[in-house]
Amino acid sequence: MSVILGIDIGGSGIKGAPVDTDTGKLLSERYRIPTPAGAKAHDVAEVVHDLVKHFDHSGPVGVTFPGVVQHGVTLSAANVDKGWVGLDADDLLTKATGQQVTLLNDADAAGLAEARFGAGQGEIGVVMLLTFGTGIGSALMYGGVLVPNTELGHLWLDVNKAATEAESWASDRIRETEDLSWKHWAKRASRYLQHVEMLFSPDLFIIGGGVSKKAEKWQANIECKTRLVTAALQNEAGIVGAALYASER
Repeated sequence: MSVILGIDIGGSGIKGAPVDTDTGKLLSERYRIPTPAGAKAHDVAEVVHDLVKHFDHSGPVGVTFPGVVQHGVTLSAANVDKGWVGLDADDLLTKATGQQVTLLNDADAAGLAEARFGAGQGEIGVVMLLTFGTGIGSALMYGGVLVPNTELGHLWLDVNKAATEAESWASDRIRETEDLSWKHWAKRASRYLQHVEMLFSPDLFIIGGGVSKKAEKWQANIECKTRLVTAALQNEAGIVGAALYASER
């Protein structure tokens, strides 16, 4: 059994748990610490340190990040402090914890977990995980291998003859802000999914994020050619995917 600590950095909370990367199972209850106000890098590093200490963990640590991560460097910062941009976050968190830390994008982590242990298990073709929440996150996998940092929530759609960023039109946050019915939101989501289909011809869509918990309200109204399922691992996907990624570095 290979035990890796997985940590998921979110906008409101930073959560962690040790993971058996052979099975994808959490080996204890998740422990959550509120995300520090402003989510500055050194403040978040302190929380990651506290999580490592809480679990008395020694060894590799996988951490998700809500932005682009390339070779351990964070290149964007949508919902955290802009000081993350261009930061060698692997190095920062490794020094803060005294353990080897490996970072990856949060949607990519969820995609890895779903491909290995969840709704995409056994799929050999092109699998696309899309998380509909505050924004739209994406993870693209082929034969179980991740193509990182796709950021497909930032695709542009032609909406009423105006170029519109997908996540500013079809995210779950927009559904709530504009008080859209689930049927109306499903029409927007369908338009977005059809655009992604045109670009990538996936074999399977896995839908995660907040909407995945209420699939009965919208799934029957989705119109796309690609087979579509909801995510299986729910709130554990980021933690499991982070641990899995760290175990394979």
